[in-house]
Amino acid sequence: MSYTYLLDTKIDEKIGKETMTKLPVVSGEEVVKALMKLGYYVCDQRASHVHLRHPYRRPLTIPLHPTVAKGTLRAIIREAELTVEEFVKLL
Repeated sequence: MSYTYLLDTKIDEKIGKETMTKLPVVSGEEVVKALMKLGYYVCDQRASHVHLRHPYRRPLTIPLHPTVAKGTLRAIIREAELTVEEFVKLL
């Protein structure tokens, strides 16, 4: 039986160990721009939070802060059903 991990790990061929993809430091606006490339669109905004919608994916709420906290960013990526590598490619 095979399991997928939510930690975005991969095997480093040089040393044979798992390595975790490092999260980028991004602003809320950069997160919104990256997710819009996937088909998300801005539904509305309340204060410093933007609500994004997608035709078939879950709705997301993105804080428009100068830097998005690591845990918040990881949760957004997980809710968008992406890996960290896929998200970084969208930036």
